[in-house]
Amino acid sequence: MARTLVVSNRKGGSGKSSTSVNVAAELAAAGQRVLLIDLDTQGHCAVGLGHKIQRDSATVNGFLAGRHGLRQALVASNWPGLHLIPADPLFEHGGVGANELLLRNALLAEGLGDDYDTIILDTPPSLDGLLINALCAADRVLVPFVPHYLSGEGVRQLARVLFRLASRGLNERLRVLGFLPVMVDLRIGQHREVNANLSHQFGAARLLPGIRSDIKVAEAFAVGKPVRAHAPNSRAATDYSLAVRVLEELWA
Repeated sequence: MARTLVVSNRKGGSGKSSTSVNVAAELAAAGQRVLLIDLDTQGHCAVGLGHKIQRDSATVNGFLAGRHGLRQALVASNWPGLHLIPADPLFEHGGVGANELLLRNALLAEGLGDDYDTIILDTPPSLDGLLINALCAADRVLVPFVPHYLSGEGVRQLARVLFRLASRGLNERLRVLGFLPVMVDLRIGQHREVNANLSHQFGAARLLPGIRSDIKVAEAFAVGKPVRAHAPNSRAATDYSLAVRVLEELWA
């Protein structure tokens, strides 16, 4: 049965999609069967994997709107072991409906959990049915953040959402796996301060090795590749590899 990881932060621009794509690619390169589901209607996971979405393509949003099954939206990437269910950039966030367990039930009913080792859910920052469906379907949460004040506030807002879900009994197994600083430069005082505050609030063991600022991440998205394929010797590729190794140890 697949383990399911949701990548989330209530703050936009916190590196969720780049983290989702690159963590998925690292796990697939290690021999895992990985399914990446893009619940953010910006559709950046498809961009990062070089997948072109056609107007009539099946998507996770088409599934949520009741137009087709979840498995129908499944596409293979150019990297062995890594599959994608893309988002529809034209989908309106209010079109999910009231069923907060729709995604979780479909993953079970359609047997996708048996086909993969890890399922990764990229999410929007908005508090809506897309985010709630993702959180209800997941086992663990990975929180990428840029270490400045607003991202720290986004982390705290997400923590409140997780508490509300647990108190309503929607997903009592959900736990925060770790916090991943991205675009980090520890020469900057505010970066060190935000990291220290999150470490104190949530525990030092959950603060992962950071992803240093590296233009190769943006370049990789521009050519539709994970950074490990575009620039395997870059700082970002090295950092994502280390972060995933630590994630695996935390999840063991």
